[in-house]
Amino acid sequence: MAATAPLTLSSVNAALLPRTVTAPIFEKSVEASAIMALARQAPLALDATTSVPIPMDVPTADWVGQAAKKPLSTGGVDVKQMQAKKVAVLIPVAMEVAKTNAGGLFDQLQADLPTAFARAFDHAAIHGKTMKGATGPFSEYLAATSNSVALGTTARNQGGVWADLVDGMALVIDGDWDYTGTVADPRLKPTLLRATDANGQPILVEPRTPGNDQAAAGTLLSEPLAYSRGVSGKQRRQSTSSDTGLRAIGGDWTQAAYGVGMDITVRLSDQATYVDEEGGVHSAFQENLVLILAEAYYGFVMGDADAFVKFTGTPSGS
Repeated sequence: MAATAPLTLSSVNAALLPRTVTAPIFEKSVEASAIMALARQAPLALDATTSVPIPMDVPTADWVGQAAKKPLSTGGVDVKQMQAKKVAVLIPVAMEVAKTNAGGLFDQLQADLPTAFARAFDHAAIHGKTMKGATGPFSEYLAATSNSVALGTTARNQGGVWADLVDGMALVIDGDWDYTGTVADPRLKPTLLRATDANGQPILVEPRTPGNDQAAAGTLLSEPLAYSRGVSGKQRRQSTSSDTGLRAIGGDWTQAAYGVGMDITVRLSDQATYVDEEGGVHSAFQENLVLILAEAYYGFVMGDADAFVKFTGTPSGS
């Protein structure tokens, strides 16, 4: 069998990179998202609105006599309209790097782009904002819940953070929802690792099966736990992002659904121009650059916002 030729800029269609490059990016973006680790997936149409059934309750069956009128279920199903929203990133790369090590460049894209897309999706689904603080693509978002618990409220001798988390769970369950999992900011992990229950046992259970989704991190309150920097909003090495003080969101994840587009597209150009953050216009041709444009489509809908609870703490730097 002949050896596979190295991937070079001249060997690929600049309009659309091959699936051998783009497919791993698309798949790993789902694995890296904490919201997608817990919410349920629904089909997403790129050119139309998708109707997503959200169960409001389990249908109620009851006993019935022979030839008697059949009981009407008291459960219900709400229908939400999910629309595909585009997330994109434009990356300038020096021509020398792109030409001399195209394979290495594409390997780096496969490592970095899933994180970029997962961060953008989680931030929008949690806060209803773009990464720069503008109104986000989704009309419904998790932080809109009216249920809130401040971590650190309960004294340590009365249960500490463990009691705070249980109180948040109670808000969800008392609202007649199920508590099926938690997404947390990584800044909460040291607190959880030090926290114990009333018997002195750690409340955080480490991952049970190596190789699970990247965001998955074991269990908390006996339910799945996943981490995302989108919870606090403070992204690593991004000076423009700020910590909102949100440390976790938990609740009934049957009330949240997401959709992903059919594929991711990555295009190349050494002729286009782009505008930087300060408004400066740059020419790829003049500055000897290759511009890499990556785009993907995602959707997100919720049922009742109060099927969730948010846990807050002191923002870092305060």
